[in-house]
Amino acid sequence: MTSCLYTLTELQQDITLAPERWRPLVFTNGCFDLIHAGHVRYLQAAKALGRALVVGLNSDVSVQTIKPQKPGQPPRPIVPETQRAEVLACLKPVDGVVIFSQTTANDLIATLKPDIYVKGGDYTLDTLPEAPLVQSYGGQVAFITIEIPSSTTRLIQRILNG
Repeated sequence: MTSCLYTLTELQQDITLAPERWRPLVFTNGCFDLIHAGHVRYLQAAKALGRALVVGLNSDVSVQTIKPQKPGQPPRPIVPETQRAEVLACLKPVDGVVIFSQTTANDLIATLKPDIYVKGGDYTLDTLPEAPLVQSYGGQVAFITIEIPSSTTRLIQRILNG
């Protein structure tokens, strides 16, 4: 495994002990089921907003809750959480990965208090459940323009369609 994988407690301690390494802290979260070029560009753009980038990765249970199985589709996630975490942690822009089991990243955000919370441009302040929490402590919410309109769901559909 890689040194970029953390528990929430480990990550919080590391940030507290070495803020010069982590702040300003950029945080994002998601399923990152089948990593594609859109993910990589998104993570590069997010990292450019601060010193360090932490990715909150939805656990297998969390993904199953927010992406329930649809008829004719395989159950999600396709890739198990430990493998998704390992791939993310090895990407150049990513400084830390922490797996979480909730359907939102509010617990991670409340603990880490990132300076900048980043999501894709398909979200707005009104549709982002974590936005009020970030704004409550003075954090900034940023949206990254989607350069490559790809998604794991579309990739799966393409594979199934042959």
